[in-house]
Order: sequence, then structure tokens, then C-alpha cells
Amino acid sequence: MKANNIYQSLLLLSIITSVSLFTGCKREFLKPDPLSFYEPELTFSSRSGLDATLALSDRHLRAYWSHLTTRDISVPIGTEYMLSDIGVSAKTDDGNIFADVATRLTPLDGMFDNDVNMISYFWGETYNGIKYANTITSFIDRVPGLDEATKQEYLGRAYFHRSFRYLALCFQYGDIPLVTKILTVPKQNYKTTSRQAILEMITGDMENAVKWVPEQSKMAYIGMVNKAACRQLLIKCYLAIGQWDKAIDQANILINQSGYALMTSNFGTFDNPNPNTWPVNRNVIWDLHRPVNKAIAANKEALLVMPNREGTDATIRYKSMRNWGPMWNQAALKSPSGKVLLSVAKTDSRYRAQYDINSAIGRGIAMIRPTHFAQFGLWKVNGLDDVTDLRHSSATGNWAKMEMLKYNDPTDSFYGQNLRLYNGNTLLCTDTIRSWFNWPHYKIYIDDPVFQATPTSNRNDGGAADWYCYRLAETYLLRAEAYYYKGNAALAADDVNAVRRRAQCSQLYTTVNIGDIVNERARELYMEEWRHMELSRISYSLALSNKPDEWGNTYQVANLASNNYWFQRIQHYNDYYNKNKVSVRNRNYTIAPHNIYWPIPQNAINANLFGKLRQNPGYNGYDASVQIWNDWHDAVADEDNVN
Repeated sequence: MKANNIYQSLLLLSIITSVSLFTGCKREFLKPDPLSFYEPELTFSSRSGLDATLALSDRHLRAYWSHLTTRDISVPIGTEYMLSDIGVSAKTDDGNIFADVATRLTPLDGMFDNDVNMISYFWGETYNGIKYANTITSFIDRVPGLDEATKQEYLGRAYFHRSFRYLALCFQYGDIPLVTKILTVPKQNYKTTSRQAILEMITGDMENAVKWVPEQSKMAYIGMVNKAACRQLLIKCYLAIGQWDKAIDQANILINQSGYALMTSNFGTFDNPNPNTWPVNRNVIWDLHRPVNKAIAANKEALLVMPNREGTDATIRYKSMRNWGPMWNQAALKSPSGKVLLSVAKTDSRYRAQYDINSAIGRGIAMIRPTHFAQFGLWKVNGLDDVTDLRHSSATGNWAKMEMLKYNDPTDSFYGQNLRLYNGNTLLCTDTIRSWFNWPHYKIYIDDPVFQATPTSNRNDGGAADWYCYRLAETYLLRAEAYYYKGNAALAADDVNAVRRRAQCSQLYTTVNIGDIVNERARELYMEEWRHMELSRISYSLALSNKPDEWGNTYQVANLASNNYWFQRIQHYNDYYNKNKVSVRNRNYTIAPHNIYWPIPQNAINANLFGKLRQNPGYNGYDASVQIWNDWHDAVADEDNVN
């Protein structure tokens, strides 16, 4: 029986018949190698099959940030931000804009619109990633000649990929089906497994992975799952099951005993490709987020980098500027004289290098826009704007403001002057959702080699780039979380301040609440963390700890679908959802507490012909009486039961 048929019954997974190896940064290691799920006995007759599967898993991991196809809009991670406190969907020319989440997000509707959100991608592709990992765990014993240490390393790296994805599913969807093996016969009688049970399973798996997987220094290539990455994921697992002391112990090892350190001074290559149009004063934050510096040995902060280089068989362009930058070149944004900003090629007679906005910031279409809080309120600490924070510094060129751009039509009487939102009392931008906001330029700017090499091009979208999966800065913030849950706000403040000092902040904390920690995550980990998922995880951990949020609220795990910290942050900080301020295409921005968990797709429920999956509370089809597995051992034992 074909292995993919088992998964097809749940519409979770797709057939993969080949894979481009991505085991390192050298082109010769990127040659395609066949990987057949039809004949695993042939694929797993040598280590090359294992290597190919793990290479596919590594490549698949970074697709959450970039997407594997040639799409130039709607990268998966954008969905995580449009359902959070710091972002919303901004595609105002789309009648299906994903704004009214409270009514649109159903088991049949809003999660399947991939031009606006990619919720369905997280379901299908995350189970695909689980399939790749399960291929290793199911067939590794068929590979001859593996010594025990090598076998355990392969298993540990597979456990990382499976656990990373299950942790995400548990906090995006809640209780879900547990699949741990490649079966030999179809199964259409799955039951849902409780989140708590799955979290217990993956915590044990990651404890083993930390023992088995080598340090990065002992691996052949950067980008392979290493011990530090496994330890970081284990910390998150411990936080998710309420083991605060164990989380602190693992963070202590990463911070103090593993050879990693926060980068506190300039390093690597100073990549400043547009000094005429966008001058940058070199600083550590800029260097830290230049793709050319992410995977180098001098970068002691990178725990797991996802390599992605131009000119290789596995190149994926991030389109970061296109997705996350403002749409400045549309008629909705005009100068006081009525002229629009020009998006012109270098061969155009109107082109002027000093006003080349395309080269400076890229040609954005703003699929996502930051909230007012993300642009302004987030950066207040102790009630004051922290003007020295490098992550919010326009003086260095790190943080971009619309007013920093200049009108660039030579026929415009305002040519060369800085943009303005108003001319007296007249609003000059008629689409402020999509065309007027500030953003962290140091994060989203990525050189586009096609644009740079094509003088006739007027589209600078962003190119391939190495990307962070995990950094040590997050480790400090995870440890701060654990300290807060234990009631030690002073030690939690020390960890938050360590991250702030590196950013050269002048405002430091003497004590912190959970909101301060979560705010620092937003400042430090923008476009790195999965914002919705992490807020959901923190909501769960906060409920386990019985500690209050920044408004004094406490929560219970049993009713998080109706009362949770994620929703409270959106209510307090997101100036779009449920505020009735803006209507786009006759859609208001709405969101509800139960949207913390996304609906189980109805087609997955329907395809499970001889069993019943439990739908989440708040969605059509929810039935609390549907039985679920509360012990992961029982769920695993039942996987072979196909009757």
C-alpha cells in the first residue's frame, strides 16, 4: 500500500516524489536526489535516503517564512501576524480581505483563501512536515550499517522537526490528530488527541534529541538541526507543560555553557547597498540582520540559521519588502500638487539616483500592515519613548518612516521634499491602511539581485536570504517568562534588560510583568517568531502559572477558548479589531476570543470516515462529547487499528 494513501484519507499530506538536497551552502550539495514514498525499502537502503529526507525537512521548515512556490504575495508567517496584537491584513483592493475574522473564519470558509491568509497552509503543510519526520522514525531500522550514535542523531533531528510542528499545531489548533508513523494500510478512524498529551510526548522526544544531536561545531554544514536548536525547542516545551525550573535549567546551559553570546558590537560585512538613497549608520542591529552575516562563524547569537542562497537549486526569494512594505506607488498617495511617487527603472529619463525609492525600500504591496501600537506604543518603556533603541532608530536608518521618503517626480513642484500625510487639513493619502505606516527597515530589506542586475526593472521585491529560526536573544526572553511564572520578576527583568542593553536602550526595567516580556518579544523578534502561535502558547502557560497579566487578569486552561490573554492583548493593543474605526470593502475588522484556536478543517473531519475528530469551541460542529485520547501512548497504540 502506498504510504501517502494513509495520510490522504485525512487530507493532511501530499505525495512527495523528489527532493532537492539542501545540506549546506555549497552548490554541489544541492543536487536533486530521488526520494520515493512508494518504495521505502529502496529509498532507505542507505544513509542517502535519510539525508535526503532531513534535507527536505530543513527546506520545508524555512518555507513557513518564505513559501516554496513562486507566489509574490501572502507568505505563511504573515497570517501569524494578521491574527495578533501587532498586525492586520491590509490588502484593501481585495473584496475577500481577511478582516472580519470573527465571522469569516469557519471550518469551511476563511481559512482557505490563500491570497489573503494561509491558515489552510499551516494545517496541510505542517502535517506534511510531520510526515517527513515520521518517515525517518518509521524506516530508520531498515538502513544497514548505522552505529547507535548515528542512528540516535538521525532520530533526534527527526524529533526536532516533528516536535516543532506539533508544538505549532497545538497552539494554532488546540487538540488535534496525532500521527507518529508511516502506516502500511489506510486509516480513516482517527480520534483527536488532547494538546496536553501531545505536549508531553514531544517534551520527552526533545529531551532525547538534546542528548543525541551534536553541537553545530561538530556538524558539516550550517543549517542542519543542532543541539542548541533542540535545547531551545525543549525550553518551549517545558514552558508549555508548566515545568518552569527545567526551562530555566536548559536556558542557563544555552546562555552560559554552550559558547553562544548576544552580539553587542558591529561584526561581519557592512551591507549598505543604497547609501545615496538610504544611508545607514553602521550598528550592531543592522549587522545582525544582514543576511550575509547570519550564518558566519563570527555570529555567536545564531542558534539555528535557515540557509537560503542565490544561485542554488534550493533558492527561495522571501519577497519580504513586497509583502511587508507600504504600497507607496499608487494613486492613493499623492503630493500636495497631486503627483504620485514614481516607480521607475534606471533607464527611465525621470530616474534620479538620490530619489530612487525602489532601490531604497523596495516596491511594497502591504499584504500586512503594523498596528499603531506596533509603530508607536510598543516602544514606550517606563512611560517614555526610548529614543536610543536601535531597533526603532530612524537616525541610523534601521527604522523607516514614511516622512523620510521624498517626492521623486521631477515635474512635481514638491520634488525632493519629504512626504507628508496632510497638506494643511487635507489628507493626502486616501488609503492609510496600505500606503502609510512605519516599519523596521533593518528586518525587511533584502537585496534583490534580479532587480539590481536589470536596469529596465522597476520592481525590487527582495531576494533569497539566510534567515534565523532561533537566536539567543529569544532564549533570554524565554527564561524571563519562566522566572515570571515562578514569581521572580526581578530576575525576569534582568533577562529582558540583557536584550535591551544590546539594542542600546536607555530605558530599562526594575521589574516586569508578562506584558513587558511579550512586548520585548515583539520588538526583538519581529518576522522571526510566529506571533499568534507564541501568544497562544504564552496564554496557556500563563493560565498554568495562575499569574496575572498586565491588567490583573488570571486565566484557566479549561476555558481559554472563551477567555484568554491573546484576545486581551488584541483588545487593548490592536487598533483595528472590534474598534469599528475602519471598513474595507464593506468588511469590518472583527475577531473573537475563540479565534485563538483555528477551526479544524471540515474536509479533514469529513474524510475521517470511520472516526470523529473534535471541532474547536466556537465553531460550527463543536461537540464536547466527542471522545479524544488523553494519553499519547493510547493514541500511538491505536494508529495500527484501522477497523
